Amino acid sequence: MSVPLSILDLAPISEGSDAATALRNTVDLAQHAEQWGYKRYWVAEHHFVAVASAQPAVLIGQIAAATNTIRVGAAAVQLGQTTAIAVAESFGILDAFHPGRIDLGVGRSGQRRREALKAAKSKPKPEPPQEWHDVGGVVVPPPFDISALMRNPRLRARMSVLQQPEAVAPDFAEQVGDILAMIDGSYRVGDVDAHATPGEGAKLTPWVFGSSKGQSAQVAGARGLPFVASYHITPATALDAVDAYRAAFQPSDALSEPYVVVSADVVVADDTETARHLASSYGHWVYSIRAGDGAIPYPDPDAVEPLSDDQLEVVKDRTATQFVGDPDEVAAKLETLQRVTEADELVITSVTHDHSDRLRSHELLAKRWGL
Repeated sequence: MSVPLSILDLAPISEGSDAATALRNTVDLAQHAEQWGYKRYWVAEHHFVAVASAQPAVLIGQIAAATNTIRVGAAAVQLGQTTAIAVAESFGILDAFHPGRIDLGVGRSGQRRREALKAAKSKPKPEPPQEWHDVGGVVVPPPFDISALMRNPRLRARMSVLQQPEAVAPDFAEQVGDILAMIDGSYRVGDVDAHATPGEGAKLTPWVFGSSKGQSAQVAGARGLPFVASYHITPATALDAVDAYRAAFQPSDALSEPYVVVSADVVVADDTETARHLASSYGHWVYSIRAGDGAIPYPDPDAVEPLSDDQLEVVKDRTATQFVGDPDEVAAKLETLQRVTEADELVITSVTHDHSDRLRSHELLAKRWGL
């Protein structure tokens, strides 16, 4: 195929399993991904859910040590829950051990949740009816209302401990600017030089992850940084994010022209019926997140009951935009997504209950894609 293919992994914990097994499975998948020709292996940051990728920098170190050539990175460090110096130093250490192989991905998920929480506390405003669209063969559903999710008291309680009480994260653009300055050695605190060690001089380029045409896309474009649009999480707004990034792009030392990566959620099997069965518990998993319980251990498709109509309504934007099928079917959908977005690279995330099925999904797609 025409563009590179990479992997985004959450180290999912399956029903009946545990975090230690999930982490070992992640390392195993990364080792296979390297053999199969995937370009990058990224791990996400999630908290208080049944996935084991809570601390990307720690997990990246283990994956990089267990592989040889594949690039390894974060997708993405949540800057709203950390500091610029912590990011520069931790990824500086990773770059020192594995020079030229580390991708520093950053996102504003923490800030977005706080904004949604603030909106949830105010009186909800009626939204106009939303319609589904087809853009050149790519499904674009109505946006999911995250403020409704943030009204769940259980979720709000969990999120409250991700940062010290009363702490206010710096603006996302400021944090990205600070990280860049720490890496290139120009960072100052007032009139005082401040040097991140390790970190300064590291061969790191921040990758900005975004879900809409808002601040993330604007910052990535203005700074001339590569941009990752999360179609797999926010299919309603990912295409707008790509357009906004390209419109805002200014050449930099890192890039002379925009570089876009678009994500997709896939399940591939030898035949369509098997793939659909393996993906049949995906809606239950997404519903557990949106119901405010956090991602439950990934359900066994052999054991789940069908979702109710009301539950299906909550998750249909995600189930309708998951690419499920045999290698030809999924590759065709990915080709369409790449054509419509003009992505320079695609990154796939794939979750199944059994690790062997997840390995097979990635192997089949790698062969079909011609990696």
